[in-house]
Amino acid sequence: MALLLASNNAGKLREVRALLADIAVVAPAALGLELDVEESGQTFAANAQLKARAYAAASGQIALADDSGLEVNALGGAPGIYSARYGGPDLDDAGRCQLLLTQLAPYPEPAQRRARFRCVLCAVSPDGRQCRAEGTCEGRIAPAPAGTNGFGYDPVFFVPAYAKTMAQLDPQVKNRLSHRAEALAAMRPLLANTFPELALAR
Repeated sequence: MALLLASNNAGKLREVRALLADIAVVAPAALGLELDVEESGQTFAANAQLKARAYAAASGQIALADDSGLEVNALGGAPGIYSARYGGPDLDDAGRCQLLLTQLAPYPEPAQRRARFRCVLCAVSPDGRQCRAEGTCEGRIAPAPAGTNGFGYDPVFFVPAYAKTMAQLDPQVKNRLSHRAEALAAMRPLLANTFPELALAR
């Protein structure tokens, strides 16, 4: 049985398929499924659950949803759950990165620019079984974008251990240390125990 990823985001699909390589992961587009789930929750966990429930109900398949984003200490945890919509609908990834850098201009020191990526995953079956896992990746906001890999805020998220931004890292390295990688590693045994029909390797 395939696992339905509750997103058509190509970057997320690549990462999830790489990290769950032993099962088939399909995107809604492959099923001709179009859903617009209102992310009305006040936490990453609530939004992930909303999306997973909606996609499981609409598809009749086990659905895996994530809600993830960037939390910047100097901005009180913003953009947080609004990361994908930060600055309004007219901004693309590059525009959101630039807005973030502008807002952090008063905080030039590395210690003032601490941040983390957070990812919460929720998987739900049509019969109501569910499990949830979370992962984080600590770092700081770089003074300027760098790198062409990844997506979202990767060009401005600096990983001190590698002295590179996420967008400068080889995808295989990123898949070992990212917030989504940590969440998926925690989720793997939960998927196997909660949904044995997925036949995941235990």
